[in-house]
Amino acid sequence: MTVGLNFGTTPVSRPPLARTLSCLLLAAFVASQAAHASATLSTADADLQAGKADEAVAMLNEALNSDPKNAEANNLLCRVEYTLQQFDEAAANCEKAVHLSPQNARYHLWLGRATGERASRASFLSAFSLAKKTREEFETAVKLDSHDLDALSDLGEFYEEAPGAVGGGMDKADGIAKQIEALDQSRGHQFRATMAEKNKDFTAAEQEFKAAIPHAAHPAFQWMALASFYRRRERWSDMEAALKSGEAAASHDKRAAVAFVNGASVLVKANRQPEFAIKLYESYLASPDKTEEAPAFDVLVKLSKLRKQTGDQAGAERDKTAALALASHYKPAQELKL
Repeated sequence: MTVGLNFGTTPVSRPPLARTLSCLLLAAFVASQAAHASATLSTADADLQAGKADEAVAMLNEALNSDPKNAEANNLLCRVEYTLQQFDEAAANCEKAVHLSPQNARYHLWLGRATGERASRASFLSAFSLAKKTREEFETAVKLDSHDLDALSDLGEFYEEAPGAVGGGMDKADGIAKQIEALDQSRGHQFRATMAEKNKDFTAAEQEFKAAIPHAAHPAFQWMALASFYRRRERWSDMEAALKSGEAAASHDKRAAVAFVNGASVLVKANRQPEFAIKLYESYLASPDKTEEAPAFDVLVKLSKLRKQTGDQAGAERDKTAALALASHYKPAQELKL
């Protein structure tokens, strides 16, 4: 038997060198895997914002194959599918994200959005239950983060538009308006404008839309919202003036690039000035600050239709090809007849 030297102290137990090295290597491997997963999700999110749907889906599927319980990967995949108008699939993946991370307000918000799109396309009986779930998800998002303006706006819009049978109501919308006003004066005015328009108080609506502009951090959006109001009132010269102001504001604000798309959509709905709409869509596509709010592939499809309308067949074909290169499974691009 080997006797260790004590010298009156308790012997220190040291793991063998091989075990120590093994633990260090394992820790380094785990850290490396975590860093790789984080980088993958960051790249996938960047692809989502840029409209590179195919690349984002491939990366997210790979990430989920490695870790099916990655809540953020499920949420990002939901959002990519949402841009592709694959709302059933989007809702399923957002549901997974919510299940894995039930305290994340943004996950509930996106589940509400995907469920709302499903409701708008469902049969009457299915739409009723889906609408109630949409409300519940928006309400949960606001409960978890009462400062999330996107969640407040979506919940307020639901209350404003939905019948009382599924939990809508203008009294509830008014309560949300007060919460929005306390956080962002401009968005508060804009929400009040939509409420006034819903109540057919068009004078008040116009005043509120206008009041939103000077308080806005990114006024291009408020100009385009005012232009959209004028379109609905068939005030064409006022609409065009607001669009010009919105274009100018967006040209000097890199965070407002998507406002170009908002303006172009106003013109398309009005069936006026297709060349101006083309210019606005092109300005957005040329910007490095694209967003999932206006997927590049969807904008390319819209642009393709406008080019065909103006007789530019070659340009229409080019835009359709570019859209499919970004999102090969996007049905509006696949089904586009030129």
